Amino acid sequence: MDYLIIALCALLASGLTLYSGFGLGTLLLPVFAFFFPVEVAVGATALVHGANNILKVAVVGRHADKDLVLRFGIPALVAAFAGAAMLGYVAHFGELYSYTLGARTAVITPIKLVMGALMFVFALFELVPALRGLRFDRKYLILGGVLSGFFGGFSGHQGALRSAFLTKVGISPQAFVGTNAFIGFLVDLARIAVYGSVVFLAGTGGGFDRHQWSMIVIGCLAAFAGILIGKRYLHKLTMSAIQNITGILLMGISMALLTGIL
Repeated sequence: MDYLIIALCALLASGLTLYSGFGLGTLLLPVFAFFFPVEVAVGATALVHGANNILKVAVVGRHADKDLVLRFGIPALVAAFAGAAMLGYVAHFGELYSYTLGARTAVITPIKLVMGALMFVFALFELVPALRGLRFDRKYLILGGVLSGFFGGFSGHQGALRSAFLTKVGISPQAFVGTNAFIGFLVDLARIAVYGSVVFLAGTGGGFDRHQWSMIVIGCLAAFAGILIGKRYLHKLTMSAIQNITGILLMGISMALLTGIL
């Protein structure tokens, strides 16, 4: 049953995030955490996410807008490290409020409030008719990359902010999906490298056991299937549909952060 749950979650999340550009890690981490210790779940999610992005680049990477990758993606990578440093600075602020929700304890922190509010605003730009038609001039690409990378390093939700920005620069659905995949791949390379080096330097890396590796492999294969299924319908997708998907996911993550569930 645990294999089936991992496979279904990875399949559905991967197919959906091919279009939205984010959400696989957000959806998959809690599922892995249900079966594994949290530190193992983080590593497992990173591996599935990274493998997923490798295949996405192979399948849709040729549609990427090179100008966006360079002017948005590179600043995002650099700014992510600054965001991670800021996270370390404010982490000691601690929780503002906590409450019990069934068997789970929801914790509200300053970081979650900032990120939740930011994503809520971005969601409005995707869902409100008067706002969704707005476009960002490409001269703001570097600024958008810096903001996306900084808050991504700050909270780990860099994909959501990246997608919210890229829907506003006037590109085709295919270019949006390809560009998102390529930038996500670059970010994953950095994330996995940092995660692996921290584990190695800390001397805590006992590795995954056989059962955990088998679940990671199942997750990767199911995520691959989600990409291949999603690609079959990519040509039918409109930018309006992508904005709807992005806005709904942004709003959901925003509410989860503001209420302390995530």
